[in-house]
Amino acid sequence: MKVQDQYLQFVRWSEEDQAYVGYCPDLFPCGGVCPGPTPVEAFTRLSEIVEDTVATALAQGLTLPPPNTRPMREAVSA
Repeated sequence: MKVQDQYLQFVRWSEEDQAYVGYCPDLFPCGGVCPGPTPVEAFTRLSEIVEDTVATALAQGLTLPPPNTRPMREAVSA
């Protein structure tokens, strides 16, 4: 598994921005980092930003934050 794959990445619709916005809470805790007109485009941009951020940090010998955020889902009775 690549280092960047350990970080939760997701996209959601933003009424405020009127666009889909990509998030990676462990690397960018202040909020969304990339808008896009479609969820696929926003996720593609997000993945590129996360990959670049991880590669830059590793190349510079910086410590990355631990990947703590995990998706949660309530159990649904069958």
